[in-house]
Amino acid sequence: MKQLATILCLLLFSIQLSAQSEAPSPIIFIYDASGSMWGQMQGKTKMEIATEVLSTTVNKLPPNQNVGLVAYGHRKKGDCKDVETLVSMENSSKGEINSSLKKIKPLGMTPLAYAASQVIDGLRKSKKKATIILITDGIESCDGNICNVVTAAKKEGIDFRLHIVGFGLKANETEQLKCAANAGEGKYYDAADASGLSDVMNEATAETVDKPKGNVSVYAVKNGVAIDAWVKAYDVVAKRAPISVRTYKDTAYFYLPPSKYNFEVTPLEGSDVKMVSVEGIQSFEDKITHKTISFDGGKIGVTTTNNGKNWDCMVKVLDANGKTVASLRTYNEPKEVEINPGVYKVSIQALSDMKGLETYTEIENVTVEASGIRPVSHNFTTGTAFIDAKADGNSIDSVVTIDESPSGKNVAGGRTYSRGKEFLLNPGTYKVKVTPLGNYKDRKTQIVTVEVKKGEAITKTLNF
Repeated sequence: MKQLATILCLLLFSIQLSAQSEAPSPIIFIYDASGSMWGQMQGKTKMEIATEVLSTTVNKLPPNQNVGLVAYGHRKKGDCKDVETLVSMENSSKGEINSSLKKIKPLGMTPLAYAASQVIDGLRKSKKKATIILITDGIESCDGNICNVVTAAKKEGIDFRLHIVGFGLKANETEQLKCAANAGEGKYYDAADASGLSDVMNEATAETVDKPKGNVSVYAVKNGVAIDAWVKAYDVVAKRAPISVRTYKDTAYFYLPPSKYNFEVTPLEGSDVKMVSVEGIQSFEDKITHKTISFDGGKIGVTTTNNGKNWDCMVKVLDANGKTVASLRTYNEPKEVEINPGVYKVSIQALSDMKGLETYTEIENVTVEASGIRPVSHNFTTGTAFIDAKADGNSIDSVVTIDESPSGKNVAGGRTYSRGKEFLLNPGTYKVKVTPLGNYKDRKTQIVTVEVKKGEAITKTLNF
């Protein structure tokens, strides 16, 4: 019995060690407690919003996720070294983070570079790796350069991933922060309000140092201006679950296991731009693949002909879901249609009374690129068959029915109206049935076989 108890204890101890070894690397939040956090936004101070969002974010983290908290600017006004570790990165209590946040009172400066250097120094001494998430509503106010600090630490070999969240910053205030996030192999996120802050915090805490480094970068633009877009990558080889990333009006990196992917890219801004599809993007383990997704319109240049001459056709452009995104009629001349970049199917229906089994065609996988013109053309072929019904030496009114011979499918029909009728038909063999009308309706229907050849005319007269 003692032996069994010993075995169970060893087993439980082994499971505990295994669970500990699989615990994720710590996440360290650097919290902005500078005086500007008293600023109002949506009826609350930025401090209140940031505290609420950060608390909610921390509570959503896995139970085995250690979380640290560092604050700057909360103790002394005008002190560029006012940086304090409130909760160490060995902490596993979400409550400890939440209670510490509630005690912070914004007061002083914004020493971004010094705050980052203090956290990095802790990693240097402990020889641990971590994900660092810095939240700031302002730019450096102490003559430091956080990008230089992060770049030097990476060259030294310190293992961390740095994400920076700009809370209510202006576009011209983000350059140094973007540089630092890029150097820290992380992302810069722009949060304009409480909802935006919540979204980016959820994403930042998911993109940890434990995840593989990004091997694919994407950038979404329209008319030369970066836009916020959601990119979903579908593995067309291994059929993995889709992998997504958001661009936040900047270059976004994410890891795609080596394979070939199709992208669906959807704008997230107040825009009338629709989703675009990009196919055949290859990812590699040892190098970065970049793709700029442009939402500038592209064009399809359509040319439809019959026996080499321009022909009137109805053209439809369909997206991947079979929805018609554009349609046009050629009216016997080449036409262009502007659509979003993507991959489409083009359907072409010949008009002008062309009959037969080859009056319609579909062209698959038509790739349209931004600001480019993708030519699409199709040539139909026809000949003519003139059918005339006669009695007593004169043309008579009759009903003509034409079936394609091998299939028996009806392709054309009409009345001769005592003058005969010409039919424009695809090359092939046809059964022609002629039934007299009027004074000759008692005459027996006749059936003949005719062969129509490309570019040739055939006349068939039936005497009743």
